[in-house]
Amino acid sequence: MNALLVAALLTATPESGTPISLQEARVQGRQNTNALQALLDVDVAEEDVRVSRSVLLPQLSFGASAGKTWYGRRRSITTAQDPNNPGDFLIFEVETPSTNTENYDLGLTLNQILYDRARFKQLEQSGVLRDASKSQAVEEADTSELEAIRRFFVLYRTQATLQVLEATVKRSEEQLERARALFTAGRVGKNEEITALVNLGNDRITFTETLAQLVSDQTQLAIWLARPGSEPLMAVDPGGLTLEPTPAPSMDTALNEARERRPLLAALQGQVRSAELQRSIARADYIPRLTAQGSYSRQGPTAETVFTEPRLQNTFTAGVNLTWDLFNGLATGAQTRRAEAGIRRAQLVLQQAGREIEADVRLSHRTLEAQLEAARLSAENREAAIQGLRLAEERFRAGAGSTLEVRDAQLSLTQAELSLLENRIDVEIARFTLMRAMGALSPGETK
Repeated sequence: MNALLVAALLTATPESGTPISLQEARVQGRQNTNALQALLDVDVAEEDVRVSRSVLLPQLSFGASAGKTWYGRRRSITTAQDPNNPGDFLIFEVETPSTNTENYDLGLTLNQILYDRARFKQLEQSGVLRDASKSQAVEEADTSELEAIRRFFVLYRTQATLQVLEATVKRSEEQLERARALFTAGRVGKNEEITALVNLGNDRITFTETLAQLVSDQTQLAIWLARPGSEPLMAVDPGGLTLEPTPAPSMDTALNEARERRPLLAALQGQVRSAELQRSIARADYIPRLTAQGSYSRQGPTAETVFTEPRLQNTFTAGVNLTWDLFNGLATGAQTRRAEAGIRRAQLVLQQAGREIEADVRLSHRTLEAQLEAARLSAENREAAIQGLRLAEERFRAGAGSTLEVRDAQLSLTQAELSLLENRIDVEIARFTLMRAMGALSPGETK
């Protein structure tokens, strides 16, 4: 039963599943949930611009009303001229009966801002914040894409590791067959066959454990790409891993490109500009505001007069209003100083981000150079390990070596192949990480 299970696991090589290329992972990574949320922030900022613009456009309102007022009996004091003595006035107390009146109104009102510095600056601020949101969305998309790239290569590394381990299992099977043949021929002892059998079992265990890692990596990539977590993704060979990797760009080139292209810097620069406009909005209270207003209304005691007699009850008004807050309790000065503190805060954030980006570029650049050197050394080690295994196998066939020597050579080759695979993939991850730090990780960009 155990033998059948092991055989089934060994035949379950990573050949089945949904293939996905590096380019597909990059594109879908930019549609990650975090990136989509950043795009929604851009949509909100676009609507904020429209809201800010709306107050500067004509405001037309329509109103109509109908009502009735009831007056109860009331007593009041009135004066009248004395009919007997025209120079004198008499005071009377009169009581009036209950009455009621009807009121009908119909009107249009038009308001238009002619000049309001605060409103115009708010519109400009909304546009700046919208542009900053767009830059922040690109920054978030780059972050999501880089994580998708990393998870893609992690999955591909596990797939390639399984292939290396599968080759190791096959070598161990061949060594077991050789040990059995030599034992049958009386050239080696039984311990050589037992040792080869144990080595084969250990290799199969390692292969089986890596299959579980494969599922974990598939799940992590699928979730990040907003695909079903149960979908078994299989990373397609990105190509170029067997070729000599291209060198890293110069440090100066990387830093200059990061300063010019990094979306985060553009977003933070927009925040600084927004803070400056907030100061202008606060200072706008020092400046008069000019508005125009026009209205047309109809009022009357009966509905027929108001609603069916267009020649009657017409009232037109028009005017220009100037408003100037001469003193508001020193609130404008306080708001201006608070806005200036906001400017300084935004500038500090921008400066700190610039330093952090420079450090990020330097670290990414150095990491790429180190990985390039490690990949070169790993390639040399692999060639040496291949030669060592050939020599050990030849000595074993000739009866001069042992299974232990062959096993050591096999392990050295497996470790060298895994190290080369690890370092070569780390080179690609480091290269994309540097591109992201430089702001060059976006659709259409190539390595």
